[in-house]
Formats: sequence, structure tokens, C-alpha cells
Amino acid sequence: MTILIVGGSGFLGSELVRQARTAGHTTVATYTTKPSDAAPATWCHLDLRDLGSLDTVMSEVNPSVVINASSGGAKWAVTALGPLQLALAAAKHGTRLVHVSTDAVFSGAGKVHYNESCLPDPITPYGAAKAAAETGVLAVHPKAAVVRTSLIIGHGRSVHERLVHQLAAGTFHGSLFTDDIRCPVHVSDLAAALLELALSDTAGIHHAAGSDALSRHELGVLIARRDGLDASTLPKGLRAESKVLGPLDVRLDSQATQRSLRTSLRGAREFLRLP
Repeated sequence: MTILIVGGSGFLGSELVRQARTAGHTTVATYTTKPSDAAPATWCHLDLRDLGSLDTVMSEVNPSVVINASSGGAKWAVTALGPLQLALAAAKHGTRLVHVSTDAVFSGAGKVHYNESCLPDPITPYGAAKAAAETGVLAVHPKAAVVRTSLIIGHGRSVHERLVHQLAAGTFHGSLFTDDIRCPVHVSDLAAALLELALSDTAGIHHAAGSDALSRHELGVLIARRDGLDASTLPKGLRAESKVLGPLDVRLDSQATQRSLRTSLRGAREFLRLP
């Protein structure tokens, strides 16, 4: 089977490439700026904003499945409109599509537990762009799967793990919020779950986050302890008292998706515990 991984040079994309190749699939990955050290069968340059380029890649690769693991931050043209263009191209070619979304589509205001039936109410430009992408993808490609996840951790390479090391070393000034709650997921678990969903015919919204709800500071402490750092040096703060806009307590309920998976979506207390 040929799998096209859009955003294959990123943190999650690289793990998807590794697992897809290990499983014996012909794996093609795209990049926007430069390829990573992941090793797909082929690299393709791709700008999701360019529908002509998308059509060319889809025609040349002729994938059975497309997994969109790209990230454009709060850039509307990339994060909101890009996935819509991809979904249009996938639908035109009759190709299975899995689109990765985020818990940032929720505000955390009024409730903290969110299952797949909950409607997005984003409060940041990034969350708004991702919510728009979800709507657009499913509107033009109803058989697609949209998979929301949370903070992605693993192998010391995630942005969150690097931040903890910088804070512990005093090379970055900031704090880890104690009132910002998420359900971190290991990159290997998430990639395996996405591949399972990609090879199924399930459609619609899915949640794939870890089973533990932790504050960013609690997560930082676990990372520090695993890596032999002094967790007591990690600065604390409150998002509610900061100028950093973002949802506070957002806990993705992944139970429905977990029941359909062989892959276990472990909690951070399990995958970050000391050997």
C-alpha cells in the first residue's frame, strides 16, 4: 500500500514515516522547507496552498491513503485553507484521508471534558484555523477521518521536552503553567493510532490523546525527572494571570476511539516514568 504523509518532515510526520516503512508500506512524504532525516521511499516538495501542485503530487504518487500531519501555526492560508485544498484533491482522486487536528479547537470555558460530539469553540487564531480546517475537510470529503490530539511528547525531541531542558538550564526565560491542563500523548502511540485509522474505513471526528490529564508544569516535572534534571528549578506560572492567550483546562475524552484501536494511548505518567 502507498501512503502519502503530508508534513513528513515534522516531529509527528517523521514518526509516521518510520512506522509506515517498518510495516512494509510504500511511503512518500512531503516537506515545505526541507526534508528531515526521516527516510521515506520518496520526498516531494508540497505547498498546501497550491492546488495545482497538490493535484500533481496526488497524480504522480497515486496513494491509497493520505495522512495530513502538517502544521502551519496560526497562518490561516496554511492551517485552515491548506487542508481544505488537500481534502478536495483527495476526494477528486477517491483517496482515503486522515487529517490531524488539535484540542486547541476548544476553549476550556464552562467544561473541561470533551468527547467527539462537542462542538469547537476556539479562542485563539490557531484554534480557529484548525476548527475551520475540520469543517472544510469533512464538508468536501465526508469519508475522511479527523483526529484531534493533544500535546505530543516523545524521544526528547518534542517542543515541550526541549522547553523543559531550556528552563532547567536557565537558557530560556518563562514558566510552565499550573492551570493549563492537557492530555499528553506519546508520538509513537499517536502515529500507530493514526496508521490504524488510516487503514480502516472509519470517518468523522476521533479523539486520540493520552489517558492522563496533567498541567504543563506537572508534565515538565515528569520530563525533568525522567531526564535526570532538577525539577525544583522549573518555574511555575498561571496562564490566567499571563498575557499568553489560550484555553485552560481541555481534556480530550478518547475512550470511544480507544475502543476501536489495538494501539494503547498511554498516559504521560506511564510513558514518562523512570525505568
